Amino acid sequence: MTATSAPTAPAGTPAPTGTTLVIGATGTTGSRTTAHLVAAGRRVRAGSRRATPLPGAEPVRFDWYDPTSFGDALAGADRVYLVPPVGDPDPAAVMLPFLDQARAAGVRRAVLLSSSAITEGGPAVGQVHRALPGLFGEWAVLRPSWFMQNFTGTHAHADSIRAEGVIMTAAGAGRVGFVDADDIAAVAARALTDDRAPGTDLVLTGPESLSHDDIAALLTEVTGRQVVHRNLTYEAMRERLAAAVPPEFATMLAAMDRSIAEGAEDRTTDTVHRLTGRPPHDFRTVAVRELAARPAPAGAAR
Repeated sequence: MTATSAPTAPAGTPAPTGTTLVIGATGTTGSRTTAHLVAAGRRVRAGSRRATPLPGAEPVRFDWYDPTSFGDALAGADRVYLVPPVGDPDPAAVMLPFLDQARAAGVRRAVLLSSSAITEGGPAVGQVHRALPGLFGEWAVLRPSWFMQNFTGTHAHADSIRAEGVIMTAAGAGRVGFVDADDIAAVAARALTDDRAPGTDLVLTGPESLSHDDIAALLTEVTGRQVVHRNLTYEAMRERLAAAVPPEFATMLAAMDRSIAEGAEDRTTDTVHRLTGRPPHDFRTVAVRELAARPAPAGAAR
């Protein structure tokens, strides 16, 4: 299955009703969720700051920091996939007013993308998680582990891998149940369209826990280019991150790495299998799918 492939609706499936607004529709999970919904014959409004067209979806402008974009984006939608504003240490400040407006506009189901590292009522999007059940009768919170695409897409890890053959973390030998973004999207599509919404939070992982040393070794094997994991201190990681994101967010991300080192993410769940009917993809499969055919960039480590 490719990164944007999706199951088709079974023969004899009734014509779908309702429209889903996908916020962040050009992003890592938003684009894949849009593709899953479209392939299943669902009506989708693809929300992004530039109203970027996506196959089979209606493009619509949406910007968390521009409330004048909310009304048009919500028109006709009865469910919404929520990707929080990236890098905002207090997303509730912009998300909660939108959710109030969404409920008033007729949205009855909301599925929120959160993180396995953030519990209900915790920092950042944890505040939105806490509010969601009181706003919508049908809801779910997806709490995926770290994305496998952090090493294959446009994340800082992928950038440093391509440029230097290095993964830099403060995670030490800690293990993580890294998850494929396509598996997250498959679960999101089910949570948005099943007759009954999950009504709970769902921790999503891949099939195994891996350390960053394991990831580096698998990337070396798949790509034929040497990749190593360089462990940093918490302070050094926070300083590195602060060059790219707000200080509060950098502190939170560095603390998550430290939690990984302490074993907080060393777990796997059966959520993907339970909701999609198939096992989650392993990292080797994703790396082959997304990296094996790519030529090495000039000057890349070998």
